[in-house]
Amino acid sequence: MTEQNPELIAGRYQLVERIGQGGMGRVWRGVDQQLFGREVAVKEILFPPGMDDGDRAALLRRFTGEARAAVTISHPGIITIHDVVEHDGAPVIVMELIRGESLAAAIRSRGRLPARRVAEIGAVMLDALAEAHRAGIVHRDIKPDNVLLTKDRVVLTDFGIAHLTDATTRLSHTGIVIGTPQYMPPEQLEGKRPTAANDLWALGATLYHAVEGCPPFDVEGLHALAVAVFTRPHRPPVHAGPLAPVLDALLTKDPAQRVGAAEAAEMIASVLASCATGTDAPPGREPGREPAPASTPVPAPAPDPRSTPAPDAPADRTRTLLDPGSGADPRGGPVPDRPTGPPAPPAEEPVTLGETPTREHDEPATPPKRAARALTRRSVILGTALATLAAGSVLTWTLTQGGDKPGGGAAGSGAKDSSVTVVIGVDAPLSGGLSPMGAGIKNSAELAVRTANETEHVPGVTFEIKALDDGADPAKGASNAAAFVSDDQVLGVVGPLNSGVARTLVAPLAQAGVVNVSPGNTDPVLTLGPDWAAGTTSRPHSTYFRTIGTDVDQGPYAARYLYGGLKKTKLYVVDDASPHGTALTTGFTAELKKLGGTVVGTEQVDPAERAFAGLAERARSSGADAVYFGGYYDTAAPLSQQLKQAGVTAPVMGGDGIFDQQYLTSNPKAEGDLATNIGVPAEESAQGRAFLARYQEAGYPEAAGWYGPYAYDATWALIEAVKAVVKANDGNLPSDARAAMQPAVAGLAFDGVTGRVAFDAAGDPVNRTLTVYGVKGGTWVSATSGPAPR
Repeated sequence: MTEQNPELIAGRYQLVERIGQGGMGRVWRGVDQQLFGREVAVKEILFPPGMDDGDRAALLRRFTGEARAAVTISHPGIITIHDVVEHDGAPVIVMELIRGESLAAAIRSRGRLPARRVAEIGAVMLDALAEAHRAGIVHRDIKPDNVLLTKDRVVLTDFGIAHLTDATTRLSHTGIVIGTPQYMPPEQLEGKRPTAANDLWALGATLYHAVEGCPPFDVEGLHALAVAVFTRPHRPPVHAGPLAPVLDALLTKDPAQRVGAAEAAEMIASVLASCATGTDAPPGREPGREPAPASTPVPAPAPDPRSTPAPDAPADRTRTLLDPGSGADPRGGPVPDRPTGPPAPPAEEPVTLGETPTREHDEPATPPKRAARALTRRSVILGTALATLAAGSVLTWTLTQGGDKPGGGAAGSGAKDSSVTVVIGVDAPLSGGLSPMGAGIKNSAELAVRTANETEHVPGVTFEIKALDDGADPAKGASNAAAFVSDDQVLGVVGPLNSGVARTLVAPLAQAGVVNVSPGNTDPVLTLGPDWAAGTTSRPHSTYFRTIGTDVDQGPYAARYLYGGLKKTKLYVVDDASPHGTALTTGFTAELKKLGGTVVGTEQVDPAERAFAGLAERARSSGADAVYFGGYYDTAAPLSQQLKQAGVTAPVMGGDGIFDQQYLTSNPKAEGDLATNIGVPAEESAQGRAFLARYQEAGYPEAAGWYGPYAYDATWALIEAVKAVVKANDGNLPSDARAAMQPAVAGLAFDGVTGRVAFDAAGDPVNRTLTVYGVKGGTWVSATSGPAPR
């Protein structure tokens, strides 16, 4: 069905214009020619590609049967279904046309909604769900997109893909689930039989998003999300006010303990009553029906912009990958040694969850069916108390041997029995799927300390490492920070690897004045503040530094490579709406236009989307020389494949989010595509090769990995800062050494194994280098390296 070829559906419904599209359907405005031209909404169900005929037929029967069952529901809070027909082998649902906006659109345009308004929406939805559940229908895909807001109505739509609670077809036993993972309860992610409790969780997640401005588990990728939903409590709401206990009750993980519709309605009625009377008393729950324990209030982990190699700062050197005769370097650049799970399935398409979810870059190692690492209420309270006490108290050095320095004795004396011990903390994932990278960070930090001690780099000071495992779990950031802060000998911390962990680790360290140098975080917000993309920068934490560049550099560098190196002047720009993706495309677009290039089309896609036929046709028609994508490999791989299938010969280029082995294994059309990565391989500089040789001689069983050289330089920055502090205090380490470390690190400039190490006013490295990789012969091959655009 197309606008260019309008057709009658079932001989009566004339399509007028397409007004929406999701992963499993297109929605059209149409007219019913048999009812005097009454306007209707026509939803065409799109089956996922690759389904076998048996499953397709079964799903067709189910959709048709359930949609027809939904016709019997009459409720002002539920969209009216007029007809269900079959067209070209797919079901088509004809509904009332509602003129208004979705709750998702309201959140996007106005931000989070007031608690009272959200409670009003929740009350209507609960009443509507009660009606549907009495009819034996479970909606199973409640989300902000499926809640329509008009002047005088709140309407729940998309019952066309609901599942009857008594459905017994084969599909209900295959592990195929339909829904949007950000709003799906644990039991639905496991593919269990749908119940009314599914909808109540989804309602809680939807109302949470509305009042907080983000979903309760705001992580990217189905596998990472599944881990969070199964093993972690949702983030405690901070804007919900009296609505918070309702959200907690609806988001209880155990469906048997989850609040029922009637009780939830009573709780929301209490919220509305308290809002009307101006009281803030939260609604209660009956004894024994406690919601899932809440964790410490921490920001949701953002997907960390992937791995980066260890760089020097060589002159720009370009090896064109798209020309077979260009003499491209045949050596395959090392592929990041990070976990590469299968691509995250689409949000609204059937997805199979038969295996334990593989963790994304910023996610913990806990499989969803194991709750051993789930936080208990007692541990959360204890961790919060420790972090608060450690961060807020006055820190006092333990004095021994009559000295006034940490560890006792005077630095600079050179006497072994009076040497001062300085501890450098290391926070890294030492367990779980990211442990190889974490071990490389820890080993590299230990090598730096060993070198400093053997050469007596700071006379009178002996350095030690205190390594703590964060498991790539943001929940451990605050407790690890508390452990570092409470150890008086810790003068600085190297790490963490993940930006998600950084958000919970950096703040308490900064509050306690403990300097922190990361070898792995690339999120610009950590150094430039939340409004950096709008041109307003602010340094959130003066004690936070990093030895690696950020996403700010990737887009402009890619633009220069495509425009200047490959002479691509017309670009089609796509992003997945993630902070990482929009950061890349914003910088890319600005730099391309500055160079004189043209953006011939822009689109933003749902990161869960897997059907890009329309986008591919628009890109082909635009005459683009190349397609630039901001986002991650699990969306980029099917996009690239479908572009090539549509006849788009232009390469797809992205950031380090697509520089992943999984992009190659899931995309047979990847040949010729490109990606940027922050830094250059250690093997390509003399300093890097020397470091790798010393690392190997040290006998560490794990490889240094992508972050090893950066961790070495981060540790050496702390060692150099201690040296500067001792020198400024007549060879002694003062009692306020922690406070003295921040300005000492800020003023550093030395030659490290990744090149010149120095920091700008934001705490980012002055030496920022990048590498372009391309797919050649089914592997990633380095093409060019050079400094970030200034």
